Amino acid sequence: MNFTRWSARFPGTQRRAAARSEHAAAQAKRGEGAVPAARGAAGRPGVPADGGPADPTVSGTGHGAGTGQAAGTGTGPGTGPGHGTAHGTVPAVPSLDELSVREVLGRLPALVALVHGPEHRVAYVNDAYTAGFGPRPTGSPVHEALPELGELGLLPLLDQVQRSGKPRTAKNRTAPGGGSTYTVTCTPVEFPKAAPEPAAEAHPHHTGVLIHLADVTDHAEAVERLRASERRQREAAVTLQRSLLPQELEQPDDLRIAATYQPGGTEAAVGGDWYDVITLGAGRTALVIGDVMGRGVRAAAVMGQLRTAVRAYARLDLPPHEVLQLLDGLAAEIDASQIATCVYAVHDPNEGLLAYASAGHLPILVRDADGTVRRAADPTGPPLGTGGWLHTSGTIALGPGSTAVLYTDGLVERRGEDIDEGVAALERALAGAQGTPSVICDRLMRALGIDADHDDDVAVMVLQQPHRTGADAELFHNAALELLGGVEAAPRARAFAQGVLTSWRFPVELCDLGVLAASELVANSLQHGTPPMRLRLRRTDRRLIVEVTDGDDHLPRRRRAEPGDETGRGISIIATIASSWGSRRTPGGGKAVWCEFALPDQKPDK
Repeated sequence: MNFTRWSARFPGTQRRAAARSEHAAAQAKRGEGAVPAARGAAGRPGVPADGGPADPTVSGTGHGAGTGQAAGTGTGPGTGPGHGTAHGTVPAVPSLDELSVREVLGRLPALVALVHGPEHRVAYVNDAYTAGFGPRPTGSPVHEALPELGELGLLPLLDQVQRSGKPRTAKNRTAPGGGSTYTVTCTPVEFPKAAPEPAAEAHPHHTGVLIHLADVTDHAEAVERLRASERRQREAAVTLQRSLLPQELEQPDDLRIAATYQPGGTEAAVGGDWYDVITLGAGRTALVIGDVMGRGVRAAAVMGQLRTAVRAYARLDLPPHEVLQLLDGLAAEIDASQIATCVYAVHDPNEGLLAYASAGHLPILVRDADGTVRRAADPTGPPLGTGGWLHTSGTIALGPGSTAVLYTDGLVERRGEDIDEGVAALERALAGAQGTPSVICDRLMRALGIDADHDDDVAVMVLQQPHRTGADAELFHNAALELLGGVEAAPRARAFAQGVLTSWRFPVELCDLGVLAASELVANSLQHGTPPMRLRLRRTDRRLIVEVTDGDDHLPRRRRAEPGDETGRGISIIATIASSWGSRRTPGGGKAVWCEFALPDQKPDK
């Protein structure tokens, strides 16, 4: 076997050989090379005193002797005065052709095998290979003599190397049965034919493959331990993120809502996407979705604090822009370096509207019953935490049969694309998405190409205003009365409430409680409020709602009335008889005071 023919294929071999040739040529040009050796050898047999050519028959000289670096010119370590043989000569450095290939390969700690021919017949295996897999016969095809290579899936690799003439590497191949793990390199080599036949004279060599198996079991196990640690860290981070999200969405009477969250990529650092649904009372529902910029525990912590703050501010039943104004100041106090986007919306079933305010967030999309998709793009202010901005509220219609989508930028943002293109793609997907909110969530995620390898967190919330017909529609009713005049408005309100609640076929006890609540709220509004005043009754499949609005924005509060007081007991009575009560300021000025009664488990008689 010609070692130099195929050893030249190893990376760096040709480069090092060229460097040695250039160095030797430079020394010869300067007159260096054999001079020190000639001086040290003067007077020895076969070495002329004048430094002429040595007798090639003399022992100690060989090919390359006295030719610069190849023969040991005295320019390297250990070749100065006092070094060398007892006679002062410098030993020659052997060339690669003088080394025994079998001895070199046999001493390698890696497993080495050599195969040749189209059938990959085994020509050689080294001692390390024998120690690893046992003795192997030569001359047999590789699939018979070295079955372990087949188990490692390397036989197709041998064919590729032989056909292409290029080396190939297969990383981290584990032997069956949980054995060692190897990185295998297959390098093409050429064998000279001793006596080529006439038909083969054009190809005096035939090819083989040198198989080098490096045991990387320790490295593979370390990598697997690292991956397992990263998986545990990611699972902990995702668990933290999900624990900060609502474990179960509140389901209001008038809406059907579903939401989904998917962490991005496979990194341990999760993002700050969040969403929430908050029932406000009187049939109104607050919906929020937001995204804290950045990733990691800090973003998740800021997200958790903002979500808690949103729930607290929502209980004040403020308009959307006022909630964002409060959040803006809070976000700067929590962490001035963190910026968050957010959209806060309130659905009022009495008005059929979705009032919203946006702090740098993407627009809400609404698909009407006829399939038309609308974009609620304005008004939009800067992200939370920037300060110095007065947010404003807007409205978008959400009638029966409509579907609205709130989402974070991970759903529509792609590298190299304008984000408006992503929003337009979401509009097209929403136009064709049918089904329940949870089904629509899944379809939108698939349509936008969101999978486990997506590189950003994604949060999506879908809400529907159902179009009710038949028996289901009979469970949802509204009735309203404008309260005109003076003290005579109170008896008219009681008569109106009595007639409406009786027509809705409520039990007698619930009718009486509803009439009492309407009477107390109207009396309170007549005494402390200003026109215009209105009494509104609403029933759903779960509750009865009584609400009175007037033009005064002073909110009532519950207080303890003294025994001698003639007033101050109305709100206390409402709080005692109703399941819940509350008040809020209305957008056009004024206030609304309401209370709710939970319906019995059984449906009312038809």
